[in-house]
Amino acid sequence: METCYSPQKSNVTSYGDTTLAIISLEVFAGMWINAFIICVLCIGWVKKRTLNSNEKILLLLGCSRFWYLGISWVYSFLLIIHAYHFCVPLVLESLAGIQSFFDCSNIWVSACLCVFYCIKIANFRNRFFIYLKVRIDRMVPWLLLGSVLLAFIFSILVYHISNETQCSSRNYSSQGYYLKHIIRLDEHLVPFFLFVGFVFFTSLTAVVFSALFLLFSLWRHKCKMQKNSINSLSMDAHIKAMKSILSFLIMYSINFFFLILTLIYARKKENHVAFFIFAFLYAFPGAHSLILIFSNPKLEKTLIRILSCLKGKVCMR
Repeated sequence: METCYSPQKSNVTSYGDTTLAIISLEVFAGMWINAFIICVLCIGWVKKRTLNSNEKILLLLGCSRFWYLGISWVYSFLLIIHAYHFCVPLVLESLAGIQSFFDCSNIWVSACLCVFYCIKIANFRNRFFIYLKVRIDRMVPWLLLGSVLLAFIFSILVYHISNETQCSSRNYSSQGYYLKHIIRLDEHLVPFFLFVGFVFFTSLTAVVFSALFLLFSLWRHKCKMQKNSINSLSMDAHIKAMKSILSFLIMYSINFFFLILTLIYARKKENHVAFFIFAFLYAFPGAHSLILIFSNPKLEKTLIRILSCLKGKVCMR
């Protein structure tokens, strides 16, 4: 293993310590939140011996985000702390590929969840939409399988690009993050950038259109309930659903924006910009999973029950 020396690598700066501390808080909070989703769904799976389509998507999404955050923390730790002393390209390349797999899986399964909610909840009289509503439960396993295969292809490409980067002081001297040490703006990388753009933009398009269609359907239904003087409970449920969808749309769009910034700043050394980008990217999986918990009655009741028990034990002490 070749040792990489540089004046900037002699010790870890306070900036690196602060960066790693904040990333660690975001990562472990997100891992706990997604671990809760996984545990609740798995316990229900064991009891009922089956999962509905919504639970299948949530389970795969929780697993993708849990492992994405865990791998991302290890990856960031090596780049911020360990890379100051040693070059371990094989380890970093493998972690980059694995991280890319779970990141792409997270992005596409999130899009599948939004599309599923749109088709299941929205009410349109279009024949094609009615056909999708009838067939969506059968389509969910294939959508999830397609998401995993696409993520696998994406991870292979990232690993291949990463494998071409040689260990040098220039590559490992800065406090790099995801894709920072593997992207080189050469002509043969243009197809890779196009594929990355396709993966991100297609998922964003699916989320935007699904969310807008669902918001329009819920808003129209809410107006009908107001005219017919329907009880406030149904109205509150629709408003809560609209707020949840709108918040997800905003967060997903911002997440897409920061992913694009990741590619733009892949070779630049503005550490404060890189920190700002990845501080949000690592916060998104936990924050959105928390929204999913409070928008799912089963998960919300379980969480409230656990918090009540913990509160009771604390008060007894």
